[in-house]
Amino acid sequence: MNPSNSPSISKKLQETEQSTDESADKVDIGKESKSNRMSRIENLKSYDPFADASKGDAGDYVHIRIQQRNGRKTLTTVQGISDSYDKKKLVKAFKKNFACNGTVIEHPEYGEVIQVQGDQRKNISQFITTCGLIPEEHVKVHGF
Repeated sequence: MNPSNSPSISKKLQETEQSTDESADKVDIGKESKSNRMSRIENLKSYDPFADASKGDAGDYVHIRIQQRNGRKTLTTVQGISDSYDKKKLVKAFKKNFACNGTVIEHPEYGEVIQVQGDQRKNISQFITTCGLIPEEHVKVHGF
């Protein structure tokens, strides 16, 4: 080898090392952006609509919530209506007035809960308050 060529060879080696370091940085940036995209998908996480209600709170208020099923399908749940009212008759009135289907389910922790198809939160809260079943200040409407 010629001694005059060795400095140019070492410069070329340094330049290639720098370019490989820069390309490695670009790969890391690509990985970070992919992980950021994955962290933004929050709709697929499971959601408990009853998580914000304690069992003692259910007797004081009527909670009207919405649950996402699949796609555009939703359920409206009504919890906390006192046992003095017949929930099956209430569901029958909801079904007739709102043109939807509904049922009464037995929840292990919260007792009887009314389920109605679709987003009926506004309709149910208006129906309950205008009929005089429950005062407006005792109705809590939850949802996204």
